[in-house]
Amino acid sequence: MNDATYLNNQFIIAMPSLADPIFSHTVTFLCQHNKEGALGIVINKPVDMKLGEIFAQMNISVKSLIAAEAPVYSGGPVQQERGFVLHTPGGNWNASMIVSEDIALTTSRDVLEAIAIGEGPKNYLVALGYAGWGQGQLEKEMIENAWLTTPFGRKVLFDTPISQRWTAAAGQIGIDINKLTTSAGHG
Repeated sequence: MNDATYLNNQFIIAMPSLADPIFSHTVTFLCQHNKEGALGIVINKPVDMKLGEIFAQMNISVKSLIAAEAPVYSGGPVQQERGFVLHTPGGNWNASMIVSEDIALTTSRDVLEAIAIGEGPKNYLVALGYAGWGQGQLEKEMIENAWLTTPFGRKVLFDTPISQRWTAAAGQIGIDINKLTTSAGHG
């Protein structure tokens, strides 16, 4: 594969037939995809926790009640004890990876401290863990019709209600994912 065929800065949407309980009906934002594998953050599986609880666990003082009430997501099954912040660019954080001109992924405490006092990125999503694929694994799953790819959509990531992100992400390319059959693409 060349760089143009990698899926960086795109959504992968679980097809209706994907029965894996971790990924069923999920939308994952791919932060990194190359010949070694892929790393993504699931953006529509909230955990039973608010961001304020993470601030308390990390002894971060909170001034922003909006931030304290923000949902926390299950970003995937890998390193679930570690926080990952998808956010709009800006700021000079200790451990950031620029995914595109629209999105960065930060894993350092400083971004959470800024969010807690209302001085962090304008838009953000905090997840525990990430989704990872080894070399060739995601490509194999794509061939098996486990995933639908769509372009990244800022509105889907930050403005769409969580329960609607799966259908909204597919809707960006005119697909009603609820009408796809489990045998789609196997004709």
